[in-house]
Amino acid sequence: MMEYTATVEEENKEIANRYKDLLKGTYQTLSEEDKKLIRKAFEVAVEAHSSQRRKSGEPYIFHPIAVAKIVADEIGLGATSIAAALLHDVVEDTHYTVDDMQQLFGETVARIVSGLTKISRLKQDQDYSIQAENFRKMLLTLHDDVRVILIKIADRLHNMQTMDAMPPHKQVKIASETLYIYAPLAHRLGLYNIKTELEDLGLKYTEPDVYNDILVKIKENKEEQQKYIDTFNSKIREALDDVGFKYQIKGRFKSIYSIRRKMRKQNVSFDEVYDKFAIRIIYTPTSKDEKFDAWKIYSIVTDFYKPNPARLRDWISQPKSTGYEALHITVVGPDAKWVEVQIRSDRMDEIAEKGYAAHFKYKQGNENENGLDDWLNRLKETLENNTLNAVDFVEDFKLNLYAKEIYVFTPKGDLKSLPKGASALDFAFAIHTDVGLKTRGAKVNGKLVPLSHELKSGDQVDILTSATNKPNSRWLDFVMTARARTKIKSALKADEKKIAEEGKAILARKLRHLKINYDEKLIHEIASYFNLQTSFDLFYRIGNGAIDNTLLKEFVSQRSSPIMNFLKNPFKRNAHKNITDNEEVTNKYDALVFGQEEEKLEYSLSVCCKPIPGDAVFGFVTINDGIKVHKNNCPNAISLQSNFAYRIIKAKWIDSTKQEFSAILMVSGVDNKGIVNNITRIISSNMDVFINSINISGNAGVFEGKISLTVKNRNQLTKMMNSIKKVEGVQKVTRVNSL
Repeated sequence: MMEYTATVEEENKEIANRYKDLLKGTYQTLSEEDKKLIRKAFEVAVEAHSSQRRKSGEPYIFHPIAVAKIVADEIGLGATSIAAALLHDVVEDTHYTVDDMQQLFGETVARIVSGLTKISRLKQDQDYSIQAENFRKMLLTLHDDVRVILIKIADRLHNMQTMDAMPPHKQVKIASETLYIYAPLAHRLGLYNIKTELEDLGLKYTEPDVYNDILVKIKENKEEQQKYIDTFNSKIREALDDVGFKYQIKGRFKSIYSIRRKMRKQNVSFDEVYDKFAIRIIYTPTSKDEKFDAWKIYSIVTDFYKPNPARLRDWISQPKSTGYEALHITVVGPDAKWVEVQIRSDRMDEIAEKGYAAHFKYKQGNENENGLDDWLNRLKETLENNTLNAVDFVEDFKLNLYAKEIYVFTPKGDLKSLPKGASALDFAFAIHTDVGLKTRGAKVNGKLVPLSHELKSGDQVDILTSATNKPNSRWLDFVMTARARTKIKSALKADEKKIAEEGKAILARKLRHLKINYDEKLIHEIASYFNLQTSFDLFYRIGNGAIDNTLLKEFVSQRSSPIMNFLKNPFKRNAHKNITDNEEVTNKYDALVFGQEEEKLEYSLSVCCKPIPGDAVFGFVTINDGIKVHKNNCPNAISLQSNFAYRIIKAKWIDSTKQEFSAILMVSGVDNKGIVNNITRIISSNMDVFINSINISGNAGVFEGKISLTVKNRNQLTKMMNSIKKVEGVQKVTRVNSL
């Protein structure tokens, strides 16, 4: 980068020019009052930052002006936001306070500047889990005013555009955070141009070789592709002119980041990515019916080029939840190449370019178009749920940021938007939390389906509920929306607490029966004996049957042994003195599982951070050494998470006594009337036991069959088998697989 040199006079002239350019480039029409507010904010910012310089040597005020320009022109916000953008670093970096902002500019500007200051003060050089917590706190500012996040995205964009003067390690760190947090947020808020630029700049600093290689190839192919676009457009232009449409046609080249993502996802070379560009037809409606005009243009395009019916996307009849509207078709162009054609009106194009600023400009009181409000309300509900730790929150939140959407109908014909891949259970939670928690079944297009059934656009879904139904941990295997996962986890925690309370009462009763005084010291002793960290874990295991009478009697007999008394360790409260009964314990978990399905896979522990059972961890798929497990706060975590996100796999330590297991029982005996009903009633009455399948057949007065179950632990299964043996007619019950 060239060294910055300029005289004071030249700098002042440049500052004035940039300010004039800012006012010229505003998307909203500014009143005289607006201009006075912006001028006042500009003067305060110039004075406050007068002695500051950027890393490049430029006056610091260049940065707030540039951020305000992005806010005014690219995002399309009004005077309040432009003033707040000019002032966004004043409280953080100078002698001004939030109170000063309120006195000078009023409550709204002060609130936005305060929100931006809170984000700036979040410590950046922290481990992964603390960064995740900071991200959660940053999103909390959305409660106050969504403009806080919009201005922060503009701030991040300008920082990414001017990062050449920073040291390489800072560049990688900021770029990684941009790809991880800010680009997905820009996407979700409908800022597609900014999202694309953030992604490309992020790739430029995290994988410079890949970025430069694709950039060179795009430049080499650009002239050839432009000729192709011109050939493709010539026939369409002629037809549109004949009909009398007022329009413009643009050739849009796919971003470097999206080309790289497609190359990696499909395992193809640059030349094999067939849709590196798209044609965009932007029309001025000939009548009030924009939709009619869009389909008319569709008809003209498909008269010349054959469409791929599987690639038709109608986001005009049903806009995306971000407010995006367009008609997308993929056709076979000259030389049998696939070409995507996007058809938009002027209004739709503004919404695509500016996001919600344009959306609300055209809304004009239409209360049905409240996508942003709906999204913010759902986000607020997620943020207020404290059951998720911060890392899980970020992962779950990000599940929905980039997700493609499907549209399904309620029984009354209302339309609901869900991420692609959502299940019938996701739909139930999208209707209402209570509906989700009490779901016992679902009908899709009139046919009964499992809760795990993946929905498709156009499905009509009817949820069946029961007041007695409650969630189980298997539900987490087939929901993908953050809302559903959060609510299920919260309900399971409450259920665990209830089981633990029952276990506490059972333990007190059993100790009384064994004539042993029940006190806190004894509880710690028992927990230590069973290698447990908290009394909550002990009560939970007694409640679910993992620790039964036999095991308790073994404890009592060993407790009375002098050798045992000498050897036993006191319960280690010092190391865990902050743990409360309802907290999840992260130590002494005995199994490691991976991915959404929580599979047990081959792995090795990394030497850089040496994780131990109970640490918060993630898996990294190496090229030659399989899965390496790293701690979330490993020094290499942020680099791996950001640069190689596609090779990261979720991992966690689990307590096998809380995990569910499959077991198959063989049952045989004399075929009595109602015997199958009696067997299934015993299974159903056992808490947390689920029937996966049942197949019982009779022959000449005898029966035999196979029952597949999901159970919590061996003791629970043994008790249930003993109960089944007592059913009249049952002669034999055996297990045919190991637990």
